[in-house]
Amino acid sequence: MKKLVFTLMVALLAIIGADAQVYVGGSFNLTHDKNIDRTNFTIAPEVGYNLNKTWAIAAEIGYTHVKQDEAKANAFNFAPYARYSFFEKGIVRLFLDGCVGVSTYKEEHNDSVNGFEIGIKPGIALEICKNLTFVAKYGFAGYRDDYKYANSTSGISLSSEDLNFGFHYEF
Repeated sequence: MKKLVFTLMVALLAIIGADAQVYVGGSFNLTHDKNIDRTNFTIAPEVGYNLNKTWAIAAEIGYTHVKQDEAKANAFNFAPYARYSFFEKGIVRLFLDGCVGVSTYKEEHNDSVNGFEIGIKPGIALEICKNLTFVAKYGFAGYRDDYKYANSTSGISLSSEDLNFGFHYEF
């Protein structure tokens, strides 16, 4: 086990030392629907690696808290993804994240519910300076089954829960 951990650390250091394009960041989401008195709060840190100018691989770990009327719920998710950047002009880059995510969701006084998603999330990245990028994602096309907050979707979703803003720091 120690040899495996040591080998993985040496490999990671070699990748980073070879002018790797590792990035860390995440997103934040806060929405409120006054029609049904529902508030969602999500924080989702992520880490990724740019394979080249077009492709990147990364993973996101997220926490969501939902409050609707007097009911409260919490969700955790893990979502690795592959990012395909298909357009770049100046500081603007458009991309698609192909993701596969798993989650667990627990409402007060109820059993937990496990779910998953598989699909595509479109986004835009604006390079603020050499190492700092503003990232926004909106929408989801694919399939969700009880993902995060008991959300099940097949097809395209353009809800406020699918709007995320975040930053990436690349080193």
